[in-house]
Amino acid sequence: MNVPDRIQLPLSFDAAALAAEVEGLPAEAWVPHYNRSVYEGEWGGVALRSVGGRPAQLYPDPAAQEPFADTELLDRLPAHRSALAQFRCPLQAARLLALAPGAMIKEHTDYMLGWEDGEVRVHVPVITSPQVEFMLAGRHVEMAPGAAWYLNFSMPHSVANHSQRDRIHLVIDCVVDDWLRELMHEAIASAPAG
Repeated sequence: MNVPDRIQLPLSFDAAALAAEVEGLPAEAWVPHYNRSVYEGEWGGVALRSVGGRPAQLYPDPAAQEPFADTELLDRLPAHRSALAQFRCPLQAARLLALAPGAMIKEHTDYMLGWEDGEVRVHVPVITSPQVEFMLAGRHVEMAPGAAWYLNFSMPHSVANHSQRDRIHLVIDCVVDDWLRELMHEAIASAPAG
């Protein structure tokens, strides 16, 4: 299957319910993103699934000896649990990632996160704005709240939040299996030409 570097998946989520849960999270639930060399401003997250189910473990360590597990915080977020349940493939990390107004993620690549690598990262925008500039391989990607997008993060990508509010995405690392292959086939078959 020839998989494009970006495609909207045939899944949808209740962005308003997700946003309401996000806005109810306590400030102390958010931790700074671990990869400080690739961003300017504030970029942080909340782990919903992590290595060992640890709530402050944003890093999805591929060499970890413990399995990925739900964090206790996920039990308090039924809309997010319902969103994750739509993914019927094995899930690794799942995180909420917030990029503050004026912050930017510099262009970089993520290791082994393309379709051909067997693990992919899906973004579900929860709170966003047309003033968020998300670039992948030199081209803008516009993602609406509640949509689910596969993007090949092994390619160069960057984000700049030019809006006045946090840009928050639910970010889910999925293992490619038969269910995900069928979902991708459906997405490709129904994608508009060009």
